[in-house]
Amino acid sequence: MRGLTGPGPTWARTTARAAITATTVLAAAVLFVAGCGTGGTGARDEGPAHADSMASAPAAAASSTPSSTPDRVDAVRLIKADPAVSPEVKRELQPCVADEYPVDVSYGNLTRGGVDDIVVNVLTCGDLVGVGTYVYREQGGAYVNVFSAEEPPVYGEIDRGDLVVSQQVYDRGDRVSSASGENVITYRWISDRFAEKYRTHNDYGQVDGVQPSPVPRD
Repeated sequence: MRGLTGPGPTWARTTARAAITATTVLAAAVLFVAGCGTGGTGARDEGPAHADSMASAPAAAASSTPSSTPDRVDAVRLIKADPAVSPEVKRELQPCVADEYPVDVSYGNLTRGGVDDIVVNVLTCGDLVGVGTYVYREQGGAYVNVFSAEEPPVYGEIDRGDLVVSQQVYDRGDRVSSASGENVITYRWISDRFAEKYRTHNDYGQVDGVQPSPVPRD
């Protein structure tokens, strides 16, 4: 789902699909708060389909034990303190209603560390369009940005240990609510960075309101 976080930065586990900047190590320590998310889907904004990832400092060796899920993370503060996040996304990250922020957060073992990684999706308030997807890896008591995608509409999720990023594709003349298709890119953590493993393109078919021509009868 896509939704709004509660008072202050909180989290929402999501399985929604909707797909870039350099990585950096956050100096601030992680803050922990409680909360949950709600939301729904909406119209999508225009934007090119493109996503890149860049590696951070070398990661620790893969743990032989399952990763533990961290306490709920202050996702809004994490995003705003990250110099790898663009000023445009930070400006977009404002409360939508009262102190509820348009942020979805998921936890999962993407980088084979001792603590689950964090996937943060930043959305718009009005139509819940994804404007930024980020992956953070715990390292030395802080979180490292190991993936960024900032060309909307973009949305990232965890699928069986891989990062799956979806981005809608618009042809000339497409309405905002009617994209022509979608690119779905699967990334896997290899040699201390995310590497693209699979890419698929889905066409959405005819736009709304266009009817097929009748088939003539004999």
